[in-house]
Amino acid sequence: MKALILAGGKGTRLWPISRDKFPKQFHKVVGDKTLLEATVERIAGIEFFVSTNVEFKLLVRDILKIDDERIIVEPACKNTAPAIAYALQYLLEKEFINEEEPIAVLPSDHYIEEKDKFREYLKKAEDLAKKHVVTFGIKPKRIETGYGYIKLGERINGFAYKVDRFIEKPSYEKAKTLIENGALWNSGIFMFTPKIFFNELRKCSPEIYNCLGEYFEDTCKKFDEMPEISIDYALAERSRNIVCVPMDISWSDLGSWDAVYEIAEKDSNGNYTKGNIYQVDTKNSLIYSEDNKLICTLGVKDIFVVDSGDVILILKRGYGQKVKDLVENLKTLKVKEVYEHIIGYRPWGYYKVLLEGNRYKIKKIVVYPGAKLSYQMHYHRSEHWVVVKGTARVIIDGKEYIVREGESVFVPKASKHRLENPGKVTLEIIEIQQGEYLEEDDIVRFEDEYGRV
Repeated sequence: MKALILAGGKGTRLWPISRDKFPKQFHKVVGDKTLLEATVERIAGIEFFVSTNVEFKLLVRDILKIDDERIIVEPACKNTAPAIAYALQYLLEKEFINEEEPIAVLPSDHYIEEKDKFREYLKKAEDLAKKHVVTFGIKPKRIETGYGYIKLGERINGFAYKVDRFIEKPSYEKAKTLIENGALWNSGIFMFTPKIFFNELRKCSPEIYNCLGEYFEDTCKKFDEMPEISIDYALAERSRNIVCVPMDISWSDLGSWDAVYEIAEKDSNGNYTKGNIYQVDTKNSLIYSEDNKLICTLGVKDIFVVDSGDVILILKRGYGQKVKDLVENLKTLKVKEVYEHIIGYRPWGYYKVLLEGNRYKIKKIVVYPGAKLSYQMHYHRSEHWVVVKGTARVIIDGKEYIVREGESVFVPKASKHRLENPGKVTLEIIEIQQGEYLEEDDIVRFEDEYGRV
């Protein structure tokens, strides 16, 4: 058995922590590991690969410390069905898997408490996956309208059932009836062999299957022609060869702040706090500070406060599913905080925006040992760099400078320049930008180690 982890999604229901350019799978939403790391940890001992998009490749590599060949970069964001088809063809052509080998397909942004028990369910399903598309259902712990449901059909062995049908996000009353009649939550976790998957894809979604070329390179060229559709709609709901393995474990897709609150460890007053929090007479609330900013609460209950550093979201408990609507409204207003995060990852390291105002922006820039930024120029801004840790090699218009801790260097507007970390420790600098335009697209690259010229 192998595993394919899907890490290309851009979920917004955990906004403002999760954003288009820095989604929830790369955050430490619960505990001290990112959701992606937690996913890898729960399949310990199983060889895995990660499917993502070009924007997140560096994040995946940075977080998991894995080789590039184990990261499959989708040519475009097309949802899970095209992503899985594309990834499986890649893995087959590279001979990382064979067509008769079961592969578990896992979202990267779920929470599962019992890791050992989860792996047992996966192993139990291996033989089934050689003949069927296997999905995994979760025994419901409550009535939930934000999840999809699986209605089971006849039992096919001691632990698995045929799937009668899928029901997507029912009303409260319908969800209650479904649970009373033995329906399960749809976990979005699948297992099958490539042979079974492509056979079912051919029958259920020819619009995807017909875009697959004879070779992986051909499929790359046709990927844009594939419809944007999930595996649930493209295959699971249409296939007659799908079975379900029920799992009795603690699971959540962390699709809302209510879901985070539900699974988090709470204090005696029913509060879940993360970060630098001081609360008095506060009950049944979630107080979350990603940037470790001090948040104080007094005399409140049933509220969620989420601080991402540049955005504070306050909502009443139970309103988590409405955050998606809020984000859609902000998108129509072209609010940049919907898309961008104050942290930006790059091949050489990352930056964090500390402060910005009219004609200035202050950043913390972290450069990994041996890494270098592109040789570049900005038309609209100058930059002043102060080294706070490590040693920098700076090139400005062909002249080289060595800048040590406590020293600084000025980069004039329209000067060709490069920042490098020649040392063995992480380089940290404070960058002060000044000018009439300070966005990331004011950059002209002349040389680049990472092929971005």
